[in-house]
Amino acid sequence: MKNKIEELLNEIEAFAAESSESVEEFRIKILSKKGKVTELFAEFKSVAPEMRKEVGEMLNELKNKAQEKVNVLKEKFKYKEEGGKSSLDLTLPAELVAMGSRHPLSIVRNQIVDIFSRIGFTISDGPEIEDDWHNFTALNTPADHPARDMQDTFYLSENPDIVLRTQTSSVQVHVMENTKPPIRTISPGRVYRNEAISARAHCQFHQVEGLYIDKGVSFADLKQALLYFSKEMFGEETKIRLRPSFFPFTEISAEMDISCPFCKGNGCNICKGAGWVEILGCGLVDPAVLENCKIDSKIYSGFAFGMGIERITMLKYQVKDLRLFFENDLRFLKQFNAVI
Repeated sequence: MKNKIEELLNEIEAFAAESSESVEEFRIKILSKKGKVTELFAEFKSVAPEMRKEVGEMLNELKNKAQEKVNVLKEKFKYKEEGGKSSLDLTLPAELVAMGSRHPLSIVRNQIVDIFSRIGFTISDGPEIEDDWHNFTALNTPADHPARDMQDTFYLSENPDIVLRTQTSSVQVHVMENTKPPIRTISPGRVYRNEAISARAHCQFHQVEGLYIDKGVSFADLKQALLYFSKEMFGEETKIRLRPSFFPFTEISAEMDISCPFCKGNGCNICKGAGWVEILGCGLVDPAVLENCKIDSKIYSGFAFGMGIERITMLKYQVKDLRLFFENDLRFLKQFNAVI
């Protein structure tokens, strides 16, 4: 049986047709109800049970190759009989395929990463499911610290030690625990807070946090890095100002405003007439945070900053409703085709 299959397979492979009529004769001889392949399938009933799997596979392969040979030859002679012309009308206009685009948050995230990479910052990533130590305690936020009231946290189980991260500062803790200074890194990623969804707030959003630790790092270094970022992102004429604030993991702490990119500081509805818009928080890393991560605060100092990507994107493209970023409305997303 196997020899018959192999002989017929060789015959099929060696067959060369001279016309469409010869192809049809070949098809009848091999694949018709009284053809050789059909006869072999009839003989298959007498094959020993232990050989049926192997022989059955050979038969199926034989039938497929015979049908493929017939199809190829038929197409060949059909093309010749039509004068070598394709059955396709090549003059028809092409079907237009809609141009895709990156999400506006991805566009701005990539711009932020690119700007800071030019001044030596690397990219670090970490888990979105965190323990209390990396999300709070190591960042100078113990269990009884009032700063915890500022963040409505999602707990993933009855164990209050497991949370969805509320800030990408947790990534910086991982970096400090596993890397010796100098450290210069930014940590973009998604974070979660249990907030009511509105035009200005969402239960999930994106942050970019930056960290620089080395000997002799000062507030002047922080200011210069953020001024460079602001000018690159919003334009060379952009000005910044730093206002005293409080964050548990930095001391001293500040919030940074930029001159309104729409009215150039003259006052408009975007900046509510103030001429300034707030974009991020920053400060010098608290020595307690360095010590928590086994970094000697007597030798090293550093600065940190954090910004919401949605906030930057809303300012850059004058988007007034945060929810648009998460609704996947093509009418909204298609507006960013030209800015990839």
